[in-house]
Amino acid sequence: MSPDEQNLGARSMQFIQAKVDVAHYSLIRTTVKDFIATLAAQFDSEGITVLDVAPEAHAGAQASFTRGRIETIDIDPDSAATHIADLCVCNCARIPSALYDVIVCTEVLEHTKEPWKATKELHRLLKPGGVLAVTTPFNFRIHGPAPDCWRFTDEGLRVLLADFIDVRIDAVEDPQRPRMPIQYTVVARKGLGESETCWAFHR
Repeated sequence: MSPDEQNLGARSMQFIQAKVDVAHYSLIRTTVKDFIATLAAQFDSEGITVLDVAPEAHAGAQASFTRGRIETIDIDPDSAATHIADLCVCNCARIPSALYDVIVCTEVLEHTKEPWKATKELHRLLKPGGVLAVTTPFNFRIHGPAPDCWRFTDEGLRVLLADFIDVRIDAVEDPQRPRMPIQYTVVARKGLGESETCWAFHR
């Protein structure tokens, strides 16, 4: 773990008191790292373009996707991301549609105010046949960066990803609490031959 990741982790956990939250945070970050590495082993290649959504100080996609081009997007104007934009808005005037082969969105959806719009924007940004990779916590405390708005069940994620195909959702289970997973990982695809329109006009 890099010094920046350690500092971010310390800031994220500065109010954590319960041992369970400390353990879950560690598992969540490990799962994210392993999840991205597995994705890269399958999809990384010369000529692809990857969008990493709000990686902050974490290693993100760049640590594993070493052959493709990496771009980033973040709502924070001080983030130095490739694109400063709100995923809950259709940014078609600024960011072309069907631009990315892979989009990595880890531990972000719960922080969006309108995740149903965010997933439409992610869908727009993907090339036909492109891959969306998501992780999101379920059994974890309210955390930063603010706002922390949502927790999604398996069924809720499937509703959010209704525009996608081949949706695979895996739960990181808590052996102490059946049906109370700590986190979900998701891989989904955008269908081939789908038309590219500004979804803001089709709410």
